Amino acid sequence: MSNSDKSRPRRVTSIDVAELAGVSQSTVSRALSGSETITEATRRRVELAAEQLGYQVNARAAGLRRGETGTIAIVVIGRQGHGPTAVNPFYYTLLGSTCAAAAERGYEALVSFQASPDEFFGHYVARRQADGVVVLGTATNEPAWEYFRSCAEGAGGMAFWGSPFDDSVWVRSDNREGGRLAVERLVRGGAQDIVFVGDTGSSQRQFHERFEGYRTAMIDSGLIPRDPVVSEGEDRVSQGRNAIAQLVQSGERFDGLFFACDAMALGALEELAARDIAVPETVGVIGFDGLGSGEFSAPPLTTVEPDFAQAGKLLVETALASEDERPERRVAVHLVERASVR
Repeated sequence: MSNSDKSRPRRVTSIDVAELAGVSQSTVSRALSGSETITEATRRRVELAAEQLGYQVNARAAGLRRGETGTIAIVVIGRQGHGPTAVNPFYYTLLGSTCAAAAERGYEALVSFQASPDEFFGHYVARRQADGVVVLGTATNEPAWEYFRSCAEGAGGMAFWGSPFDDSVWVRSDNREGGRLAVERLVRGGAQDIVFVGDTGSSQRQFHERFEGYRTAMIDSGLIPRDPVVSEGEDRVSQGRNAIAQLVQSGERFDGLFFACDAMALGALEELAARDIAVPETVGVIGFDGLGSGEFSAPPLTTVEPDFAQAGKLLVETALASEDERPERRVAVHLVERASVR
């Protein structure tokens, strides 16, 4: 035996605990795993012996023996041809909330970024790599969503945010309520010619729900809702810029703008400034997503923000729930007041 082996302390095992407590090794395992077959007196004797010896239960190994991994897999879907740095910051916030929610329940998070078909993998539960799977990310990557949709059909234990499919087990913001909050805030600021900007026919189902909230709130406020403004662009920011160009060139009146997402609203603020259209004096602007970067725009962006902590908890709960306990779930939203509305 080498000197290093002599100096290295021997690892305490359950056999040592069993000897000190005067019970069998199997009794130690049952006692420390919370088995109801063990009397309270025996459990306490085993716990005291484990504490005296400094023995720590390998919770992961114990979980694997019970058919549990102690892990939640979180897949972030990106755009094909783009790396993780191109992922919308909204999903990074949601990822952080989901990891925090998993940790609160004693789970580790296994995170992967997937964008191209050669990266797709969702069979974490079947392979015993995770007890549940949360999938979130851009709705524009149709091959990815088709893949994970097929995974969900073949096995349970999956929850989706951003899914373009209504037949998936999804968690979403209360988008209609968010549309109502945005319109009512713009109206309170004096706006009447309020426009919704976003493609309601896109794979992003949440945009259509936000438009429905806008439309209902406009009618309830005695105002005439307009058709959504849809603009082209390689990303959401450029779509926001181009939407302003379209509106100005059309000659239509507008004194309030509700954007389907913050990224478009931030691009619009840049274009409005370039055209010397004052915000909020001439036009009020509200986005949706609660991006932290909106705090630093000019002016700071008022936005509808989902309760990220609740979103993370619902995603984890949904992924871990049994099939009969997995309803579609809505996350509460609230208005974050900044300076882009009077």
